[in-house]
Amino acid sequence: MADPQRTPSSAGKPGSQAWLFFRQWLKNPLRIAALSPSGQQLTGLMISELPQRASRVVELGAGTGVFTHALLDAGIPPDKLLVVELNAELHAYLHEQFPLVRVVNGNATELKDIATRDGFLTTGLADAVVSGLGLLSLPRALQKSIVEAAFSVLKPEGCLIQFTYGPKSPLPPDLLAELGLSARRGGFAWRNVPPASVFVFTRVRSEQLRAVRS
Repeated sequence: MADPQRTPSSAGKPGSQAWLFFRQWLKNPLRIAALSPSGQQLTGLMISELPQRASRVVELGAGTGVFTHALLDAGIPPDKLLVVELNAELHAYLHEQFPLVRVVNGNATELKDIATRDGFLTTGLADAVVSGLGLLSLPRALQKSIVEAAFSVLKPEGCLIQFTYGPKSPLPPDLLAELGLSARRGGFAWRNVPPASVFVFTRVRSEQLRAVRS
């Protein structure tokens, strides 16, 4: 039976996804961090870090929708998933593939405005932000803007789930301290190309209490 959350087009085939992703990388290798979509092992590790009973999720830098598919398969309702993709061609592809999901062409640094304008925040904050952005390769100021935007739409106990190539956190310790965040390394996807680590960022307890009071 066809999945009503997706459209059965030839563009949804894995080979087509890889070619679309690679073509966008050729156009702008500095903006798209990988040569190909994330593999199954990395995708599984990312989804496994979702908080228990998570139901409202934001995805940043969805690419061809590998994580989007997995989030829907994990039980996230399509109307409670907000996907933000900056690349116009990838956005159009995602919009076609996931007609019931909120898919927005926009900049992750403007996430609070996007989520407000789209109505996503009307019924509450997100449980998690799942990011496919290449934070490691970004300037510190841009890292800060993106992470601040992510936590502006998260519940006090919510988390940012991010993958990065290599064993180190994509966010430096001084930036984590400045933002009041802690980092936990999750799994390591050694079969991914290239191999990747999963990191989970959360507010430290004092910041959680401050968020609740505010």
